[in-house]
Amino acid sequence: MNQNTALTPFRIDIPQADVDDLRSRLAQTRWPIPVPGRDDRSDFSRGIPLTYLKELAEYWRNEFDWRAQEARLNEHEQLTTVVDGQTFHVVHARSANPDATPLILCHGWPGSFVEYQRLIPLLTDDFHVVVPSLPGFGFSTPLSGTGWELARTTEAYAEIMTRLGYERFAAHGTDIGSGVTGRLAALYPERVIGTHVGCDGRLLGFAGDKLPYPDGLSDDETAQLEAVRAEVAADRGYLEMQNHRPDTIGPALTDSPAGQLAWIAEKFRTKTGGGVYRTPDESVDRDQLLTNVSLYWFTRAGASSAQFYYEGEHAGLGWAVAADVPSGWAVFDTHPLLRRVMDPWNAASHWSEFTEGGHFPAMEEPKLLADDLRTFFGDLA
Repeated sequence: MNQNTALTPFRIDIPQADVDDLRSRLAQTRWPIPVPGRDDRSDFSRGIPLTYLKELAEYWRNEFDWRAQEARLNEHEQLTTVVDGQTFHVVHARSANPDATPLILCHGWPGSFVEYQRLIPLLTDDFHVVVPSLPGFGFSTPLSGTGWELARTTEAYAEIMTRLGYERFAAHGTDIGSGVTGRLAALYPERVIGTHVGCDGRLLGFAGDKLPYPDGLSDDETAQLEAVRAEVAADRGYLEMQNHRPDTIGPALTDSPAGQLAWIAEKFRTKTGGGVYRTPDESVDRDQLLTNVSLYWFTRAGASSAQFYYEGEHAGLGWAVAADVPSGWAVFDTHPLLRRVMDPWNAASHWSEFTEGGHFPAMEEPKLLADDLRTFFGDLA
């Protein structure tokens, strides 16, 4: 780690010229020619429908108030710090309770620290909340170079907690953040009080690929599992692109706000909803969704965040756990077979399942997630 351990106060202040440029680009979008029969705004069978995307882009251009959202984000203390040559942006929401437990919240893609905007106020009675942005995401940009993958990022997060004065802390993560959370416990078991992972039932789709295929399934259970695997496989185009060709998709995401909007918003349809398919802004708050997309746009993180996938795919790292660190799971939009895959030995000391929510529980069901975090970590205090 580098010797400069300074914590520099940070405040979001996007230049007005950048806000005006976004609106101008949206107004001049060169839309595809509509395909006859593809006018149903709720039909995502071939990806995000043009009718719905144009509607969302129009709202983004004419009604979405970036300055109001920027002010809300600036209500929390923020800082930047340089670790191993990389600038990291950190939200630090201190509790009024000096004895509160430090809690690091780790996001994934296509999320950001914005993902935890509604969750933070529900936690600060009990926790000092820390939300770093992954390298190449949000204001943890620009990337200092190649090689920023899960292991290096985990070490940087541990260093950030040290710089904030937190030698012992709790950890929660979703998506990529769940990998960071597990690795924090594996590398620093003496520092991590416990790990809490938020996920959804679609994680089952990685059984037989990234995860072991469970033994002893009945014919009906096998059919259920294969149905989820097929559904998830159909949604992996973005994953293969970012895993292997991030430099190819990067320019499109950086030059076209409509392209960046489509790339992200579609994931809030396929990964959310508690078993009920809704449009993205019916699953999460429309303004919060567009604040997240705007952050990607203003920081040019569409290209740099995709690099994290390439690094992860080629790093050869497996799932890391620490047997002697308590672990908790909160599964949203659950599936009855998920624990058979993720925790076949019932090693998790805390396992909660909810029919509501999905891949972005902090945005979809913040109260359920907050209650589960308090329950799990409260028992460890």
